[in-house]
Amino acid sequence: MHICRSQAMVVIGAVLLAPALWAADTHTPSSFDTEKSVMTVKVFKSGFFSVFGHEHEVSAPIREGWFRVDEPAVGLAVDARQLRVLDKDVSDKDRAEIQETMSGSKVLDSQQFPEIRFRSTRVDRLGDGKWMVLGDLTLHGQSRPIKVAVEGENGHYHGSAEVRQRDFGITPVTVAGGAVKVKDEVRVEFQIVGKP
Repeated sequence: MHICRSQAMVVIGAVLLAPALWAADTHTPSSFDTEKSVMTVKVFKSGFFSVFGHEHEVSAPIREGWFRVDEPAVGLAVDARQLRVLDKDVSDKDRAEIQETMSGSKVLDSQQFPEIRFRSTRVDRLGDGKWMVLGDLTLHGQSRPIKVAVEGENGHYHGSAEVRQRDFGITPVTVAGGAVKVKDEVRVEFQIVGKP
């Protein structure tokens, strides 16, 4: 079989370029599998009569997300209008009222501030399969730095972060003149699964 010089150059170029393309591909971020990834916000109670209050669990579906392992980085977005109160120990009526308060102007004001975003600014490796991720969280129209503890491997990661509501201009809800109130700190827990 006869190969002309120009064809030979194309073949050689492809052979030499292939490793470079493969190497570049390893830097391509992996996407979250948003159907399998889960994020939950846990809201705690305090105050003198806190025994009569409720702790809340809120589902925060991840709209989109990405992560990179070789040069560790992560980013995600949540639609604040999609957050749902999951409380099982309350009536449907009470759950609807809690949902309305959370979504309304007293807390998230999700119509005015529909997007919640996080993007890492630094990732510190703590050991095999463990990291401390520093990044900027945008919530309620304000961005603040937070720390996120992460563990996992092979596209499956879990972790948590503590978020202070007041840092984002949100005043924790109080009831009965402050006898029952929501703690300033909420806990965000997540399980992330990457797409194959």
